[in-house]
Amino acid sequence: MADERDSNGDIPEVSLDLDAQSEDLEAAMQAAVAAVESAESAESAEGAESGQGAQDSAAAAAPSDPSDASDQSDEDEVANLRREIADLRDRSMRTLADFDNFRKRSERERQDLKKYALMEPIRDFLGIIDNLELALSAAGAADDLKRGVEMIHRQMTDLLRRHGVKEVSALNQPFDPAVHEAVAREEDPSVQSPTVTGEMRRGYFMHDRLLRPAMVKVSVPVEAPKPVAGGE
Repeated sequence: MADERDSNGDIPEVSLDLDAQSEDLEAAMQAAVAAVESAESAESAEGAESGQGAQDSAAAAAPSDPSDASDQSDEDEVANLRREIADLRDRSMRTLADFDNFRKRSERERQDLKKYALMEPIRDFLGIIDNLELALSAAGAADDLKRGVEMIHRQMTDLLRRHGVKEVSALNQPFDPAVHEAVAREEDPSVQSPTVTGEMRRGYFMHDRLLRPAMVKVSVPVEAPKPVAGGE
């Protein structure tokens, strides 16, 4: 192989066929090449100062062999490239290890978020439980107990609204199978279309999603009698 050197006698930078989009790997390779060239320059300067006389004597005693210098240069290039590849492999392994740690940490955070997502709403409901316990332990007339229950009901309704829960409109509304669950049906001559006339269980939305449908009774128009076949 020919000895390919530039005008200053240095070995030109040898590029590896790596992914051009990986800026980190390319920067690491350039740093490795610069470090090797710096080390070679320092060693050359030290050798030139300490062994200049010995080199001159050897050059005078024996003729130089250009092929030996070329072989040594090729071996140095191969050694440098091997060191660069080893360094890049080590950096890649560390990057993969960091990514695996990041993935595990993200999974733990996702599990914790799922596990404790209801912490704030439950904390708010604890105040309602406290009031229920006070109402159960209090002695008083039935009217006082009823007022206490009504107060707790208002407190719970307000809490649900703060968390985005709202009621499904049902009573006297046109029957909508998407949000109403009919559990009873009756004919009513006063209605022109299926209409909710009774609510057995209230339905709720959470923001724009249905938590549960309203359980309702539906009134439908009275069906006209069918003509008797063969009649006059």
